[in-house]
Amino acid sequence: MDAAIGFVVAKGDQVDRARLSYLRTGATPSDDILDKAETGQSRDGGWPAYWADGIASVDATCFRLAELDDLGALGRQPARRALDWLTTRQHADGGWEEDASLAEIAPPWAVPGDPEARLYITANAAFWLTVAGQDARSAGPLDDRPGGAYAGVVAKAAEALRTEVQSDGTMPTFLVATWLSAAVLYRHDMFYESVRLQQRLIERMPELTAADAAWLAAANRRVGVRDDDPLIINAMLRLRQLQRSDGGFSSDDGATFDVHTTLAAIRACR
Repeated sequence: MDAAIGFVVAKGDQVDRARLSYLRTGATPSDDILDKAETGQSRDGGWPAYWADGIASVDATCFRLAELDDLGALGRQPARRALDWLTTRQHADGGWEEDASLAEIAPPWAVPGDPEARLYITANAAFWLTVAGQDARSAGPLDDRPGGAYAGVVAKAAEALRTEVQSDGTMPTFLVATWLSAAVLYRHDMFYESVRLQQRLIERMPELTAADAAWLAAANRRVGVRDDDPLIINAMLRLRQLQRSDGGFSSDDGATFDVHTTLAAIRACR
């Protein structure tokens, strides 16, 4: 942890260091830092991806929510607008996919109309609506249901994900969707399906990258999976194997995102 913290301090920008401070001590970032983290939001509430030509993207919005979560900012207006926007993008069957206009430029994991991409986008949106609902509630009594203010939306999403869990613990989609789905189903007390996914993830742990292991552990701990659970223990061991000599963890998207991956590892360990 000390080495990872040192890497973020040395290589990160102001927002990265503010995320680190919040993860370590709960320190509230300055308004300037929060404004910088929230910049670029579309008028409708989503954030566009770098490849999305200005069109709000479900995947990019979830990525930004993860950054805002590291700043304790899910209760602020921009995050609430983003979560509200995600609810408007849900399909009648409980799933999500990117805007059809992005079909020609979207990366493989986000291509609208592709079943594997649809499951990943659904798992990602469902995860953030599940964990952020209580932070994002605007008023009224505390809603203890999964998703809080968005309980109805995420219940439908959880059921859609549950039906895609195969008997061998796989899902017909990218591996990342498996650990996000495991987290969503765990939070919704669908333990039978969640454990099947977890067991398959443990089997595949040796092939996970640092970014994968960090994201897997952080997501499942975020929904209450205990740190002595076999899934978390195996993910932590994998992270220990993959930490670099400079303290950082390598991103699958290039060195530009190494700090983000390292922050995910720190989030998983906090």
